[in-house]
Amino acid sequence: MANKIESPCVSICQLKGNLCTGCGRTMDEIREWKSMKRPQKMQTVKRADQRLKKLTPS
Repeated sequence: MANKIESPCVSICQLKGNLCTGCGRTMDEIREWKSMKRPQKMQTVKRADQRLKKLTPS
């Protein structure tokens, strides 16, 4: 398992309300990313992925 969790940022940074439609993170999650511990980052990535799936219809 890798020690570092990479940011889910894809450099598209377009906000729709409080949510980035590029990576699926909220503004608070983006702002707090660098200070998050590994477990918090893992949960954030999971939540962001779930949000993106809801935004992108299959």
